[in-house]
Amino acid sequence: MPTPAALFGLILFGVIGLAAFLYGKKQSLWKPVIVGLALMFYPYFVSETWILYAIGSGLCLALVLFRD
Repeated sequence: MPTPAALFGLILFGVIGLAAFLYGKKQSLWKPVIVGLALMFYPYFVSETWILYAIGSGLCLALVLFRD
């Protein structure tokens, strides 16, 4: 059973990923689509909470740094 912090991270990064995916799809930009998909699906493969937040923060930073 995941901890409340892990569940919160899963939901938080999933929502951010969905927003990035929809934005990229609407604007026909491939970078937000790829990062959005990664944000939505990586939490299912990570078991440690601190790794979940580290990867999620890095991907959110990638959204900001690699915007078109």
